[in-house]
Amino acid sequence: MSLPERKFGDQKDDLVVSGDDREATGSGSDDTGDFRAIDPHSGVKRGLKTRHLSMMALAGIIGPGLLVGSGGALSNGGPASLIIGFGVIGILAFSIMQSLGELTTLYPSGGAFTDLADRFVDKAFGVAVGWNYFIIWFCVLANEYNVISSVMVFWSPKVPQYGYFLIFWFAFLGFQLLGVETFGEAEFWLALIKLIGLVAYFLFSIVYAAGGVHGAPAIGTSYWRDPGAFADGFRGVASVFVFCSTFYAGVESVAVAATETKNPGVAVPLAIRQVFIRIVFVYMGSAFFFGLTCPSNAPGLIGGSSRALRSPMTVALQNAGWENGVHLINAFIFITCLSAVNSSIYIGSRTLLFMAQNKKAPKFLGWTDKRGVPIPAIVFTNLCGALSMMNVSTGASKAYGYIVNLSGVSTFLVWGAISFIHIRFRTAWKAQGHSEKDLPFVSLWYPYNAYFGLGANIFLAFVQGWASLAPFSAGDFVDAYILLPLFPIIYFVYKFVFKTRLWKVHEIDLLSGRRKDLDEAKVPKLDANGQAKLTLWQKLLKSL
Repeated sequence: MSLPERKFGDQKDDLVVSGDDREATGSGSDDTGDFRAIDPHSGVKRGLKTRHLSMMALAGIIGPGLLVGSGGALSNGGPASLIIGFGVIGILAFSIMQSLGELTTLYPSGGAFTDLADRFVDKAFGVAVGWNYFIIWFCVLANEYNVISSVMVFWSPKVPQYGYFLIFWFAFLGFQLLGVETFGEAEFWLALIKLIGLVAYFLFSIVYAAGGVHGAPAIGTSYWRDPGAFADGFRGVASVFVFCSTFYAGVESVAVAATETKNPGVAVPLAIRQVFIRIVFVYMGSAFFFGLTCPSNAPGLIGGSSRALRSPMTVALQNAGWENGVHLINAFIFITCLSAVNSSIYIGSRTLLFMAQNKKAPKFLGWTDKRGVPIPAIVFTNLCGALSMMNVSTGASKAYGYIVNLSGVSTFLVWGAISFIHIRFRTAWKAQGHSEKDLPFVSLWYPYNAYFGLGANIFLAFVQGWASLAPFSAGDFVDAYILLPLFPIIYFVYKFVFKTRLWKVHEIDLLSGRRKDLDEAKVPKLDANGQAKLTLWQKLLKSL
């Protein structure tokens, strides 16, 4: 029996589900819809496996932001600033993920933290969080289209840049419409390739720095002395923060994907714990080796006058004597773009979908077909990628910098909102007589971690545009801070028009939105000791 199409506004649990669409529950009843393949509230399909979500947490959103955008951060701040920026934002990301892990494991509901903002704070607050989060992803998407089109022009300039954009636009649209299971499988293997590629570059960096490349001198840490560890003092460090926030954007995407995950009770905590590995290995490792092998004053890094894009990896290979290494790095960047564009469309479209279903966005964006695919939200999100075409007039380098600045401040605002939502949840949890031991996932070091996340994000939202103040640059100042007032504007306008109010802690709903794992009803195979047998992949994930 096929499932009926799900439209926005269907609040009743009225889907007709066949026996093939859910696992046996023992009792045969499914009053809550916990074991249904199609989520009864949002209409999306629960098709992501635990390994899909784990790999998304480890490497899913690694893309041109890290491989190319780090060139702008290195150029502006120097290698020491790069490590400081990645380190500080990494600590902040870890704090945010602890808060999000506690919330999402308990409430793997549609809308993730935008929906929880409604429940624990105020619907107007949820609207502001949701639209700021969407801004992040359409900016990231535009940058990724910018990079992938620039790579293709580098290889074959016979086709104009807008031509490559149109080709990829239709290709990614078609792929997204195949469904969440296809997306998850593609992301798994592309993310694995990205991790292997980074490991290969780290090994090359060690050999190159030690003098192991034939014909190239041992550079050691010479680039830390000349041109120096810091490119522009504190101004340089401050400018790196906005780049790093964009690189880290996406660690919170596991919360958005939780609704479409088969077993969120298992997958979400595992993915949250793996974020620490991603911070240390992927981000801190990249910051260290990029600064070790590429001088911060290398010509052509983002921020220069070039209309092309160059990665620190490209500069390092060419300095080591391999001029054609640019093609290898561009191929690697191209692969990461395939994954990153795919992820950006997915996250942006689901954000729109859940907002539309909760009357925070136009109603038509909340529709899904019978396969659980949100077609209007996918098409609209992909259309926003056309912002990348500003590079036709400004050049890829300048366009990249402009769009990064737009998305950076929104990242800090959304992360700060997640910390605040967590604080409100814990306040209500305690006020209504619940204990911390009742939580399926307990965040580390609460409340200090949550208050640190809130305070640090507010601080960084204001300091990230420091470089534009002295000497004052009106254009850079507007670019850095234009989105800062957007959050309160959305909040107060929506609050005034729709007369929403801040919930009192005793009024907050702590019961709805919980869900059992889709595979929970399956009877596990037990070993001789009475423990559930695990596959090789499950054992590997558990060891992480």
